[in-house]
Amino acid sequence: MKHLKRFLREDAGQDMVEYGLLAAFISIVAIAALQAIGPLVRTIYENVQAALTGTP
Repeated sequence: MKHLKRFLREDAGQDMVEYGLLAAFISIVAIAALQAIGPLVRTIYENVQAALTGTP
């Protein structure tokens, strides 16, 4: 019973879970943002390539 009470009081593992969830959330937001701006960046690179090669 003593071990169960000590296990329930300890919260060191909880911090790691929270950091893991935060890292996952940040990763998901970053991936979504990159997918949203991907076509815009592609258009910019295509315009730069067209300007450098002289093609319309």
